[in-house]
Amino acid sequence: MVHIKEFAVERWMDEYEDNARYNLAETCCASVSLNDLEVFAGSKSTNIIDFSKKQIYGAIRGSKQLRQNIANLYSGGIDGDVKPSQVLVTNGAIQANFLTLYTNVGVGDHVVCQYPTYQQLYSVPESFGAEVSLWRSDETKEWGLHLEELEKLVQPNTKLIILNNPQNPTGAVLSRETLQGIVDFARKHSITIHSDEVYRPLFHSTGSQNPPSILSFGYEKCYATGSMSKAFSLAGIRLGWIVSADTSIIDACASTRDYTTISVSQVDDQIATFALSLPTRENLMQRNIQLARENLALVNAFVEKFSWACQWTRPKAGTTAFIEFFGRNGRPIRDVEFCERLFAKTGAMLVPGSRCFGGDIDFQGYVRLGYVQENQIIVDGLKVLEDFMRSDYETLPTY
Repeated sequence: MVHIKEFAVERWMDEYEDNARYNLAETCCASVSLNDLEVFAGSKSTNIIDFSKKQIYGAIRGSKQLRQNIANLYSGGIDGDVKPSQVLVTNGAIQANFLTLYTNVGVGDHVVCQYPTYQQLYSVPESFGAEVSLWRSDETKEWGLHLEELEKLVQPNTKLIILNNPQNPTGAVLSRETLQGIVDFARKHSITIHSDEVYRPLFHSTGSQNPPSILSFGYEKCYATGSMSKAFSLAGIRLGWIVSADTSIIDACASTRDYTTISVSQVDDQIATFALSLPTRENLMQRNIQLARENLALVNAFVEKFSWACQWTRPKAGTTAFIEFFGRNGRPIRDVEFCERLFAKTGAMLVPGSRCFGGDIDFQGYVRLGYVQENQIIVDGLKVLEDFMRSDYETLPTY
C-alpha cells in the first residue's frame, strides 16, 4: 500500500464547517431528528428504538428487516426483487466504498473512474497500488460521459469502472442509454462496475422518469453503494450499504470488514430500519425533494442575477451544484481565495473546486454549493453572498 493523498474536501469541511454561520457547503438534505421521524411515520406512539433490546453485536451483516428495506429501494433491479442476502449494511457509504475497493483492487490493477467526483473513489484505489485513469465528464453535454473515451481508457488489466451517479459535485445524472452502453462494454470485457449512488433517490429535476440504478441492467458483475446520509437526512447514524446481484461480492466485502468494524451499531440499525419503512420513507423523500426544488430555484435566481460573474449546469439530482466564477476579464476567479475571503468576512462557507475536486489543476474558478439545507439557511446564505459579490468580488484575483 502506498501513501494515500490527503482527502482535500474532507479537510476543508473539517476546517470550516463547525464555525460557519451560513453553511452553503452542506451535502446532506436538511437533517432530521428522531422526533421528526415519528412525525413522518404518521404516529407519535411508534417506538423507533427498542430500549429493551440487549446491545450485543446483533446481525453482523445488518438486521434482516433493514436489509429488506434497503433491498426495496432497488425493487425490480436484479432479475426482479432484490433479496436481503444481496445487501451488506456498512458504517456509512464511505465504508461501503472503502470495503469494495479494498476487496476488488490491488497492485497491478487498472481502474477507470468518472471525474470529477468524490476523491475517495480515485485516491483509495491509487493507495492500494492500482493505476487510475480519470474518465472526464463533459460540461458542455450536461457533465455527460462519452463512451468512445471509455474504450480508449480501458487496458487489459482494468478491474473496475467507477461511477458516481448522481454525480458529486455537479448534480448530473447518467442517462439510461449511457448506463446501458457502459454495462454492455463492461460485460463484453468482463469488468466490474462500482457505482456510488449515495445521492439516489433524490431526483428533483429529471422529469417524469427517474434514471435507473446500475443494478437495473441485469449485469451481475456490478454493485451499488448508498447511505442514509444524503437523501435520507440521517448522516448522524453513520449507516450505509453495498448491494449486488453477485453474492460473492457481498461475501468478500463482509469478510474484509471482519478486520475493521465487524458490524454496525444496533441503535443505528433500528433507526435506519424505521426511516426506510413505509410511509416514513416516502414522506421524508417528499419533504426533501420539495426542499431541493424550492432552494434550487433560489440558487438559479442568484446565478441569473450575477451572470456576468458565474455560470453553471443546473443540477438534476442530489444536493450539490458546481458553479463556475470568473472575473470581468473572463478568466477564472481564484476559487480558494474567494472561499477564504467570503468565509472570513461573512461566515458563509463554500467549497473551492480546484482544491477539493481538481488537485489545484482542474476546475479553477469553480465552487461547490449545497442547496438542500433548511430554506432559511439558503435564503440568508445567498443574501450575504450577494452582498459580497457587490462589495468585494471584483477585488479578487483571477488565474
